[in-house]
Amino acid sequence: MAELNERLPSYSALMCVYEKEIPANFNDSLESMLMQSYPPDDFVLVCDGKLTNELNIIAKSFESEYKSIFRIVRTEENMSPGAALNIGIAACNQKYIIKMDSDDISEPDRCECQMRVFALDPELDILGGWVEEFDSETGQTLALKKCPLHHNEIMKYARRRNPFNKQTVAFRKSKAFEAGGYSDLAHCSDYEFAVRMLQKGAKAQNLPKMLVRYRVSKSYRRKKHWENPKSFITVRHRIYKSGFSSLWDFLLPVTAQLMMFVLPTRFTDFLYKKFLRK
Repeated sequence: MAELNERLPSYSALMCVYEKEIPANFNDSLESMLMQSYPPDDFVLVCDGKLTNELNIIAKSFESEYKSIFRIVRTEENMSPGAALNIGIAACNQKYIIKMDSDDISEPDRCECQMRVFALDPELDILGGWVEEFDSETGQTLALKKCPLHHNEIMKYARRRNPFNKQTVAFRKSKAFEAGGYSDLAHCSDYEFAVRMLQKGAKAQNLPKMLVRYRVSKSYRRKKHWENPKSFITVRHRIYKSGFSSLWDFLLPVTAQLMMFVLPTRFTDFLYKKFLRK
């Protein structure tokens, strides 16, 4: 491990959690990041508003076990995901930040793989990879969600869709500040963040490797939530108005999103499996 530490840059791990998180998922997520083959030098947990007793007990137990690196930052009230992440970014004390959701599971070598890429390319600013979706109820693997790999492909893809699997993103802290951090939208702030990073000249890459196992609730996806397409349209309009994408790049995905919202669930499930997971 000492030899590994000399070769790879240090990093902060960043996670946000709020009161509706399932305790067992939260525990598994924390464990997957703190037991990495190349563990973080700094772990920032943003407790977004008041947590349940179970969640607080888990957070404090990890703080006690990893007291040399584990820090809890609390907010008085529940904020938007982006606002909570911005507080966490400011609290991180390393040059690079690896973001982790509070209900997913990182592969044991995820952070080592990502930091090796940053070590090989000091000009790289944002890095992601593939995710494996699995059913949160059964644990069954559903799909491998890929993404464009190289910078030019990422720039082109970003005009219509998020070029990163948000669960896998790692980035340079200074570039995130330069881009203005995350927006205060309830949904899709990760997409806008990625585009603003690219607009600021961030060099981007995705690894052709599964880095994170991502929980998917079939029952949740069957429900129609207007907030999701509404946020997507808002972000797409902001990106279009910024000059990053064309009018066609705005209209095409917005039309597709609205169709997904109004069509029967069995049809949208087919489209999701056929096209949107790729």
